[in-house]
Amino acid sequence: MKIVKYKLHLNLILNTQVFFVLTIYYRSKNQYLFRSMFQNFYKYRLRKAFYLNDTLTVSKQLLGKYLVRKYEGYYLCGKIVETEAYLGDTDPACHAYGRITPRNSILFMEGGIAYVYFIYGNYFCFNVVTEKKGTGAAVLIRALEPVTGSETMKLLRGKIKKEHDLTNGPAKLCLAFGIDGKLNGTDLQSKDIFISRDSVKENFTVAVSRRIGIEKGSHFPYRFFIKDNPFVTRHKLNKEIITEIKP
Repeated sequence: MKIVKYKLHLNLILNTQVFFVLTIYYRSKNQYLFRSMFQNFYKYRLRKAFYLNDTLTVSKQLLGKYLVRKYEGYYLCGKIVETEAYLGDTDPACHAYGRITPRNSILFMEGGIAYVYFIYGNYFCFNVVTEKKGTGAAVLIRALEPVTGSETMKLLRGKIKKEHDLTNGPAKLCLAFGIDGKLNGTDLQSKDIFISRDSVKENFTVAVSRRIGIEKGSHFPYRFFIKDNPFVTRHKLNKEIITEIKP
């Protein structure tokens, strides 16, 4: 009887040790894979010149690119599936419309930096500043399709009803990626947050509609999204497509 108990106890110890070793191994392996993927994405990050093009062009060309964020040792990545363009002093919905203020001064800097603003007293929105210095324009990243780090995203987001709800909105993706005001003005060439392209171009149809959740300038067709992608913001305008851009 004592021998049986001893064998059971020994097996328990051995199994625990094996489990511990395997856990360390797989964590190390995953971290290695994440680091390798991160380095690859950083290699193919969009250069400064990309952001200096006109805002509508940048807004369309950002679709299918990857937003990459380094968050407390984890690498989070999501494919951009929806954007909105905001065009300086010709667009009353743009924060740069009217005059330069402490809040919108980032928008008038040279393109290629992050513009992160606070909204509704609770949430942040992540934008990419575009064009040359003094223009005052940006692209709002409206939705992402998670690629890596989804478990960390879920922890940061909290309870979600459906998988597709994780990052299908500007405030949601900021929560999921740990994006807040501290990143406002960050150079998108940094390793903290940047946007990367794939080594192989993906073919998809770009749908164009009016923008969501604004009153002034709501008639402008400045919203772009990957047609039929399930991670796009759920909205009635998804069916009110003005035009489509084929690959």
